[in-house]
Amino acid sequence: MSAAAEVRTTKTSHPAPRGSDLPTCPVCADSMIAAEASAFLTDDVVSYLWTCDTCGYGFVTKHAFRRIACNC
Repeated sequence: MSAAAEVRTTKTSHPAPRGSDLPTCPVCADSMIAAEASAFLTDDVVSYLWTCDTCGYGFVTKHAFRRIACNC
């Protein structure tokens, strides 16, 4: 079976609790629990590969992290 993929960005206006920003499949709207794979693109950007267990649709999301400054 061939797979189609698209790149989607994740951008939130405020930090959300862990797990609350998990994606849903854009084809069948099933919720997704865990990414199939992840990769560091730069020091502050990670991409995640998601594949829907229900319909098999795949897509990639990217997440940028903010650096935390320590005032120690």
